[in-house]
Amino acid sequence: MGSAVTAAEANRAYERRWWTLGVLCLSLTVIGIDNTILNVAIPSIVKDVGAKGSDLQWIIDAYTIVFAGLLLTAGSLGDRFGRKRMLTTGLVLFGTFSALASRATDANHLIVARGLMGIGGALIFPSTLSILTNTFTGKERGRAIGVWAGVAGLGIAAGPVAGGLLLEHFWWGSVFLVNVPVTIAAVVLGRFFIFESKDPDEGRLDPVGSALSIVTLASLLWAIIQVPDRGWGDTTILTGFVVGVVFLGLFAAWELHTEHPMIDVAFFRNPRFSAASAVITLNYFALFGSTFLLTQYFQFALGYSPLKAGFLTAPVAVGLMVGGPSAPRLVERWGTKRVVMGGLCIVIGALLCYGSETLMSSFLWGAIVRAVFGLGMSLTTAPATESIMGSLPPGRAGVGSAINDTTRQTGGALGVAVLGSIFAARYRSLIELPAALPAQARDLARDSIGKAFGAASTLPDGLGRQVHQAAVDAFVGSMRTAVIVGAVFVATAIVVAWRFLPAYEAARPPDDELDAAARELASVDDGVYA
Repeated sequence: MGSAVTAAEANRAYERRWWTLGVLCLSLTVIGIDNTILNVAIPSIVKDVGAKGSDLQWIIDAYTIVFAGLLLTAGSLGDRFGRKRMLTTGLVLFGTFSALASRATDANHLIVARGLMGIGGALIFPSTLSILTNTFTGKERGRAIGVWAGVAGLGIAAGPVAGGLLLEHFWWGSVFLVNVPVTIAAVVLGRFFIFESKDPDEGRLDPVGSALSIVTLASLLWAIIQVPDRGWGDTTILTGFVVGVVFLGLFAAWELHTEHPMIDVAFFRNPRFSAASAVITLNYFALFGSTFLLTQYFQFALGYSPLKAGFLTAPVAVGLMVGGPSAPRLVERWGTKRVVMGGLCIVIGALLCYGSETLMSSFLWGAIVRAVFGLGMSLTTAPATESIMGSLPPGRAGVGSAINDTTRQTGGALGVAVLGSIFAARYRSLIELPAALPAQARDLARDSIGKAFGAASTLPDGLGRQVHQAAVDAFVGSMRTAVIVGAVFVATAIVVAWRFLPAYEAARPPDDELDAAARELASVDDGVYA
């Protein structure tokens, strides 16, 4: 849909490729930070907004459901209309709706604002990876993806620290308002350092497929989130699961038979693509689910301030930043399968350590465990992402990136929903409250640890201390159960990686040939730059 640019412009794009990566990483950071900065603010939101336990999960998952549901459509739009254009639009929307979220006056207002932020996030995330894939080639692309994956994790790890610092000095809405200057900076820098790219063979959009995918994900996640409140046998819960499964089947049938599918099902016939997608899904299942619980554990069970809790979650960034850029070199020596499986084993070990009160109640050992978790994540995510993007043609980078991002976000949402649901159900079964406790206080204490602390503060000292301690004991026992379940899920990823991932990626041309090809992109009307 556009003609190739001049050789001089293409050469400038090549020369500025590392600056381009910097802007893409800045854009990516705002998404990563937003996903975890909110966790630190949960106690403040409970207090100031009056959110219930189920509200807290919706405040997180409203964004994720919209985000994940729109990713495939957003990737397709980027391939068709221009990835830089979609990135810029997403940054503007994300910053605008973040400002609205910062002014929320109740839980419902905040849930809606978070959902709207998901629209901007869906446009940002696939654009960054698809632009990267069309900017770098050969081994440089693998290393750039390693940096991209490390920064994605850095944003996730930096969120709690940033949130803690903001909450020490400002109100809870500042955790959203901070997104505004970052998105403005990314838009301005992108104007100078990012070149437009699109697919020369774009087809029609697939609105039916997009709608079916949104209904599928929303129905399944709604059912999972509501299970602790309503129970597995509740009619509405069963209806949610049935609707999700039915629409999943309709989505698969539609994509197989429509002339212009949103997802080319042939992608999944490639084990390199499908196995890597499954590994990333399960990895992020563990990351988001465990982080959701840990940030509350640090503040509620250990009594840390938001800032101290943020510092205890942040060491994961050390492992991510060390492992992300190093992973491609390890893959070159040991192969994709070995590196990914090794990273998953490290993740499992760290998850099991999360269940140890002895380790996690120590600031030093807790920080070390988080750093080790980050190392395992980076050794898994960077090679798996390269496997996904390297198995697709450059023209389909937008959709391919969207599928990669969908696996991350779907895994993250499921992690919060599944582990959060298991945790909440276990919490209700474990908490042992004094017989003399009034009915209203009893109901509050059984809802969540935050509500239990609130109820304890209104009771006589002796009774209040009993409720407080009962809530902490139930929380610790419930978290231990949840992280063990998370470790089991990650163990299945090891089986998938061992069975389906290639030992080594396909051989690539020498770097000098790839570099020459990159400089001459303008002479070939292949749609990389348009």
